[in-house]
Amino acid sequence: MTETQKIALVTGASRGLGAALAEDLAGRGYHVLAVARTVGALEELDDRIRRAGGSATLAPMDVAEAPAMQQLAEAVLGRWGGLDLWAHAAVHAAPLAPAPHVDGKDWAKSVLVNMDVTRGLIALLEPLLRARQGTALFFDDPRAGQKFFGAYGATKAGQIALARSWQAEAASVGPRVVIAEPAPMPTAVRARFFPGEDRGALTPCRDEAARILDAL
Repeated sequence: MTETQKIALVTGASRGLGAALAEDLAGRGYHVLAVARTVGALEELDDRIRRAGGSATLAPMDVAEAPAMQQLAEAVLGRWGGLDLWAHAAVHAAPLAPAPHVDGKDWAKSVLVNMDVTRGLIALLEPLLRARQGTALFFDDPRAGQKFFGAYGATKAGQIALARSWQAEAASVGPRVVIAEPAPMPTAVRARFFPGEDRGALTPCRDEAARILDAL
């Protein structure tokens, strides 16, 4: 790392769009802080980043564990003094179900990961982003109101509604808040929703990550 190197935090970095964003950011010269629960997937991501000449710090943590996220924020502040970019790709995809049959545990986890975690991370990371005039990046997936998407659609919509409020509030004081809407990609989340879909017709995660980052 260099003293002038930009710092990017990617939550949900082990696979799919999160992993593609982490690799792309490292290729653009960022030092990437990669957060996810799956240690093996993070190590594979780190290998790919290092082979390409980039650098990363792995944080095998669960974003739903508030003390761990508090510790992470404190570590970022102490070591780097702030963040240049936070890309929030972590999400819980509850199984599809008719609204009257949404499982209570699936609903609770959807609310926790998609909404409560987002609220907590915004509170923790806002001062770190402001310290370096950074950007927070969210990803919309508008499923609210669609058949069988009750748990995922409602909580993902709630997440984006919170991000839009923050975006409006921070417009003149920072940090910059960006909400992207990725094209359909062959992710594990999408495979749960659309099994049997022709994945070859979907946009590769790397292509979509590059497009989103180019637009920042």
